[in-house]
Amino acid sequence: MKIHNLAFIDTETTGTNPNKHEIIELAVIIARQVQREGKGPSLEIIEECEWKIKPEHLELADEEALRVNGYNEVDWMFAVDRKKAMEEFAKKTQSCTFVSHNLVFDYAFVTKAFEETGVENKMHFAKLDTISIAFARLYDAPSAERFSLRALCELLKVENSKAHTALADTKALVAVYKKLMGI
Repeated sequence: MKIHNLAFIDTETTGTNPNKHEIIELAVIIARQVQREGKGPSLEIIEECEWKIKPEHLELADEEALRVNGYNEVDWMFAVDRKKAMEEFAKKTQSCTFVSHNLVFDYAFVTKAFEETGVENKMHFAKLDTISIAFARLYDAPSAERFSLRALCELLKVENSKAHTALADTKALVAVYKKLMGI
């Protein structure tokens, strides 16, 4: 795991059920782990990517999810189809360790998108969840009552002015991870 790049990933979806809803926005920041003597790795950002993905089943979407995620037809006019997005995403994330905030949510949607498009997931099997890391690191901190990305951004003084957009949340995820890891 130490030799693999980290793929910081966020999804925006049409709801909370990966068997019914779909990804409409996907972002990844690929970072190389750079060894530091006795301190754990620092991160070197290699690439940032985001895809607006054409929804295939808007009739199944949760209206509140669309509102929170800022979905509108104009902004998605030039969105790519899901298969193309997943093919590009698979190439970018090959052999990477999946890192997410609320890993169970994002990984379920990404896995479902891989399955439904027939694109092979070539990521490393290991995964990191920043909620778990934050819980372990901040358990005794009296000011750490919640562990959502928003709460951690507030607690750790990380700016995320465009919350609920995939790339902005991914940038915030990287910043939170760095603070949690003392990088």
